[in-house]
Amino acid sequence: MKLHQPSFRRLLSRPSTLWSAALPRVSRSTIACGDITSARLFSKYPQRQYAAVSAADLQFGQPVHETHPHILNPGELTLGITAQEYADRRAALVDLLPQGAVVVLHAASLQYKSGAVFYPYRQESNFFWLTGWEEPEAVAVIQKTGSRTGDYTFKLFVQPKNPRDEQWSGYRNGVQAAEDIFNADEAYSIDGMGSLLPDILNGATSIYADAQPAEKTSKSSLLDMFSAKTSWPSRTPLYPIMNRLRAIKSPAEVANMRRAGQISGRAITDAMRRPWTREKDLHAFLDYQFTVNGCEGSAYIPVIAGGERANCIHYTVNNNVFREGEFILVDAGGQYGTYITDISRTWPVTGRFTAAQRDLYEAVLTVQRNSVSLCRQNARMSLEDIHGVTVRGLIDALRSIGFDVSNANIDQLFPHHVGHYIGLDVHDCPGYSRRELLRPGHCVTVEPGVYVPDDERWPSHFRGMGVRIEDSICVGETEPYILTTEAVKEVADIEALRA
Repeated sequence: MKLHQPSFRRLLSRPSTLWSAALPRVSRSTIACGDITSARLFSKYPQRQYAAVSAADLQFGQPVHETHPHILNPGELTLGITAQEYADRRAALVDLLPQGAVVVLHAASLQYKSGAVFYPYRQESNFFWLTGWEEPEAVAVIQKTGSRTGDYTFKLFVQPKNPRDEQWSGYRNGVQAAEDIFNADEAYSIDGMGSLLPDILNGATSIYADAQPAEKTSKSSLLDMFSAKTSWPSRTPLYPIMNRLRAIKSPAEVANMRRAGQISGRAITDAMRRPWTREKDLHAFLDYQFTVNGCEGSAYIPVIAGGERANCIHYTVNNNVFREGEFILVDAGGQYGTYITDISRTWPVTGRFTAAQRDLYEAVLTVQRNSVSLCRQNARMSLEDIHGVTVRGLIDALRSIGFDVSNANIDQLFPHHVGHYIGLDVHDCPGYSRRELLRPGHCVTVEPGVYVPDDERWPSHFRGMGVRIEDSICVGETEPYILTTEAVKEVADIEALRA
């Protein structure tokens, strides 16, 4: 079977049957020290010939380059991310663990809307970040075997190929592909996990794993296994270590997020050019534009809010109509290679700002621009610090247009934080502190908002207005890298779209 070339690490760690069955067993440390080269290893011994089958003639549960060259480039395991980067991520994780540690990760379960109707599958983020595997009913095991970078073994327990099941539920990657494409050192059917995994854990000095969701499956559940066995080391949460690794994005990850931001920003700007009557029509337009222009779809259910409905921060029913004199507030973004973008824009239904709309909008925009400018390492600020700057800026800006506002009541107009981390998830790396000083590779949102209730405490001409302006940003050393710049936000630019 001719599949992806194994990664350099796998080529030197365990000869594949795709290459030769007559190779000697040589330790990874021997090769890593330079005592033997791959050229000597393969030239010294006679090689057996095998019939080859092109991977393009096979079917897998997710795209590979041979079957989907229109999606994946050579060497990529998932969109924009190479097999080598996945191997490097596992090595970086193992470098942070004690000797003899074992990491156990469980794939996400398929979620059902009702009865037999299921939602599109979404892999658990840490599992995906370490493996690239996009199927349920899987367990990944990573064991530290030495003190040097790359001293680990990677095992996958997955669903085997089954023609009858695949006829009904779609193709699977299978056990062989787990080794030959996803570079597992060993791969097994998920049916064998119950007998094989305990032997691995018996030799562990420490076990890192996170709690499995309650929606467990019969074949791959770890809940019963961990609760029934008491002689293993106590389980240590994995997510704090994963947060440290995932919070700083690689150039490939940033490129995926920039592509998502570019596609999404253009779609939102295109929406501003058009008149809209119904929220659901604008919702459908954005979903379509994200997908047809290269994203996998929307990263989250968008907010499409007209008028005072913008004051409901997570308004997502999107079933009302727009009226002249109101704002349209959109919070939407696509996902590319599972990496997301997060954008909020506000514009008038008519395409032209009234005096009051302009004053409130400009107040928020001025503060947003300043807060975005602080997303750089040499500012020596955290998201929490930028939130404080944003609050003070909004108080000053709102006072200048007639609001009686102070630290004591600003949360009635600005009730949420200015930003959050983004990446594979819209709120990425849950539990990662907003007090961490921002460093190059951190990716965050900056999204000040003002939501004015119909209340006599506030100036009458602003009541019922909601304005939020949000960009996705990658932190740089000396300046921010705005990932969503195609979504226009200057008053003159917005008005010019419908001139």
